[in-house]
Amino acid sequence: MVNSSFFSDLLASITERGRGLLRQKAWPEDAAGQAAHMIEACETVLSGRGEASGAALSRDVLDHYAQMAPEAKLAFFEALAHQFGAPRERLDKAVEAWRAAPSDDASAELHFAAEPRRQELFRRLNRAPGGTSTIVRMRADMLALMKDHPDLAMVDRDFAHLLASWFNRGFLVLKHIDWSTPAAILEKIIRYEAVHEIRGWADLRRRIDPEDRRCYAFFHPALVDEPLIFVEVALTEDIPGAIAPLLAADRAILPARKARCAVFYSISNCQAGLAGISFGNFLIKQVVTELRREFPRLESFVTLSPVPGFRAWLRGPGAAAVAEEDRFALEGLDDPKWLADPLEAKRRRKVLEPLAAHYFLEAKNRHGRPLDAVARFHLGNGARLERINWGGDVSGNGMRQSAAIMVNYLYELDDIEKNHEAFANQGVVVASAAVRKLAKGETRLRSFLPG
Repeated sequence: MVNSSFFSDLLASITERGRGLLRQKAWPEDAAGQAAHMIEACETVLSGRGEASGAALSRDVLDHYAQMAPEAKLAFFEALAHQFGAPRERLDKAVEAWRAAPSDDASAELHFAAEPRRQELFRRLNRAPGGTSTIVRMRADMLALMKDHPDLAMVDRDFAHLLASWFNRGFLVLKHIDWSTPAAILEKIIRYEAVHEIRGWADLRRRIDPEDRRCYAFFHPALVDEPLIFVEVALTEDIPGAIAPLLAADRAILPARKARCAVFYSISNCQAGLAGISFGNFLIKQVVTELRREFPRLESFVTLSPVPGFRAWLRGPGAAAVAEEDRFALEGLDDPKWLADPLEAKRRRKVLEPLAAHYFLEAKNRHGRPLDAVARFHLGNGARLERINWGGDVSGNGMRQSAAIMVNYLYELDDIEKNHEAFANQGVVVASAAVRKLAKGETRLRSFLPG
C-alpha cells in the first residue's frame, strides 16, 4: 500500500528539481531588504504556473521567512494585509456584472473575485514540503503582533479560514500515548502540558504508564510528529473533586478492573498557531469511545477542570455584584492561609461558591457565550456542568486563577449531541440541578452584572 511518506518524498524530489530551474538571489541582511525580498518572492509564487518551480519557490519563501528578523516579519505581515487583498479591478467588474445581470455564473465570479490574493498565496506555500507546519508557526508569530497591530486581523481571518479547513476533524488521527511512544513526541508532551506542569520524565511516566492512567493525542497527517491536542486521563472509582490526589507521586495505583470513572484532568492545545481553530466539537466523545472500548465497566466520564478566568472576573464585574458586608471574601485570596483556617474558609466559601456558579451560568463574552474558555470548550463538546469543587486546586496557580475552585463537566454519551446543539444554537449552558441551586446562593448578591 502506498503511504504518505512516498508522496512526501516525491514532493521533496520535485521541489529539489524545481530549485535547479531557479536563479537564486542573495538574502539581504537588513530588515527592510528582507521584507522587500519576501514580498517580491511572494508575487513570483502567485504568478508562477509550473508545479516544480512553484513548489521550489514556495519552499524558498518559507526558508527565508525562518531567517527574518522580527521587524522584517512585521513589515511582511503588513504587506500581506495591504498589498495582497482582493484584486480591485476584477472585483469591481464582478460587482458591475452581478448588478447588471444576477446569475449563478455572476455570483461565482463575484465570490472568486472577492477572495484576497493572500489566500491563494497561503495555499501555494502549503504545497511545499513542510509548508503546513511553517504556516502554522507563521500565524503564531502574527498573533503575537496583533495586539499592537490590529490591522493584521484581516490577514488572520484568511489564516483562520484556511487552517479551519486543513485541520477539520476528518483529518485528525487519535493515538494512544504510552511509554513506548517515540521519545521526540514524549518530550513534546512534557513541553506542551498547559494545565498541570509535568516535572520531568519520571513525572510523565507516572501519568501515562500505570494501568489506571491513559493519554491520547490528536495528530494531523501534515504534522506527523507534532501533537495538536492531548488529553490526560485518570481511571478512578469515584468522581474526584481535587487535583492533588490524582497527581501525587506516592498515590496507590488502582487496578483498572475496579475503575468506574474516567477523569479527563488535563487537556492541552499544543500549537500556538492553531489558537482559535476548532478541531470539531466531538473530540472528547472520540476519546470516550476509545476508553469505553478498552474498559467496558466504566460508568462515568468527567473532567476535573480549572477555572482560569474566575479571579480576573472577580476583580471586575464579579466584585460589583457582591454586597459590602461580603467583600471580605475577595481580599487576600492569593494567601493560602485563609484556606487552611476552617472558620475563615467556611465564611469565604459561602460567598465564593455562589459567585462561581453565577460566573458559569451568567457571565458572557461579547459573543454571548460563557466568559470562561474552558467552559466554552466542554459545553461545545456536549458536556454538562456537573459540580463545582471547593478547594479543588490549592496550588499557587490554582489560587491565582480560581481561588482554588475546580469544576467537573460530565459527558453522558446519550446527551452529548443534544447538549452540543443547545449550546451551539441557543447558547444554553447545560448544568446540573446542584449547580443551578448553588447559583441562587445564600450570599447577599446584588443584581447580577454579566461579564
